[in-house]
Amino acid sequence: MAKRFLDILLGRSQPIKPQMSKLYAISTAYVTMTTELGLTPADRAGVCFRPLESAAFDRLQSDLGRLLEISSRTAGTKAEMQTDSFGFQWAILTDPQFEDLITTTQVFSETLHDEGFGEQLLAAVFKFRHDDLAVYWIYNYKRGAFYPFVPEPGKERRRDNAYELRLRAALEKELPIEPQIEYWYPLWGVPV
Repeated sequence: MAKRFLDILLGRSQPIKPQMSKLYAISTAYVTMTTELGLTPADRAGVCFRPLESAAFDRLQSDLGRLLEISSRTAGTKAEMQTDSFGFQWAILTDPQFEDLITTTQVFSETLHDEGFGEQLLAAVFKFRHDDLAVYWIYNYKRGAFYPFVPEPGKERRRDNAYELRLRAALEKELPIEPQIEYWYPLWGVPV
């Protein structure tokens, strides 16, 4: 209590704890996405996290690599690690079984969290297609909510806001949707 009081008094903020439990809600919303909204899974997902410069984090990354190898052998989920142009790391997952993508995403995220690096988790991204559109469902770990992101094809840094709002309306009873649209961050160039 005293530490929290001093943090407030000195203007220091506490890192926001990730909310892991709501991520799995996409497994039930998936049925509505495919049957009623015509979204087709694109067999790809990703977990974005902020890397740290520490020996403990380096060991954890080695463990995460082994975890992804095991997932590849048992579930058939292929995985690769990438660093984006902002320096964030991505675990890029590929699997034709959407349920396996969800499970691998959840296990990867929980492993980071359980090892004390949960604050490093930024987003989980699930890619879908609707005709010629890429439709991303993004889970913001800090906010504990999903939001849609639909970049307009052929237009640089433009998104289809009207379609995103229709997706929200169609799924807000099944998914924890971020209520504040200003937190619907576009992930331009997402490697998923």
